[in-house]
Amino acid sequence: MFIVVATDIYTMYERILVPTDGSENAEAAMTHALSLATQHDAEIHLLHVINTRRYDTSIESQVAPLRRKGNRYIEEHVEAAAETDISLTTAMELGKPAATILKYADEHDVDLIVMGTRGHGGLARRLLGTTTSYVTTHANVPVYVVPAASEPDSETEGR
Repeated sequence: MFIVVATDIYTMYERILVPTDGSENAEAAMTHALSLATQHDAEIHLLHVINTRRYDTSIESQVAPLRRKGNRYIEEHVEAAAETDISLTTAMELGKPAATILKYADEHDVDLIVMGTRGHGGLARRLLGTTTSYVTTHANVPVYVVPAASEPDSETEGR
């Protein structure tokens, strides 16, 4: 006979990490994170990673426009959070996105990661993006994956 004793029925989140790449999927993730943070009286950490695999970050003149773009992405989310009383910490890092997200989560004692899927149409929409897939399988904390805004597939229309 097995007995399961639940010591904490409700999981409480104190720090929620939201990685952003400026996509609509990241925006949807932030919306969910704001709701979760309100429910749990949690703070949000908003992280933008400049992808060192995609860009040559050894030359500052090439990094500067990427930082400006990242700051715009972050600022959009800061404006969305301004309507709430949620504490918001922002960060921008250089690195491989998935590894940087995981490292940030560990270093800042994050309790939950909220991120979007890739969200393309058809079969690709049902699959996680590479970064999301890696984070969900390697994170030491729960990962809440927010699907892209629902758009009917041509395959399912009319059903």
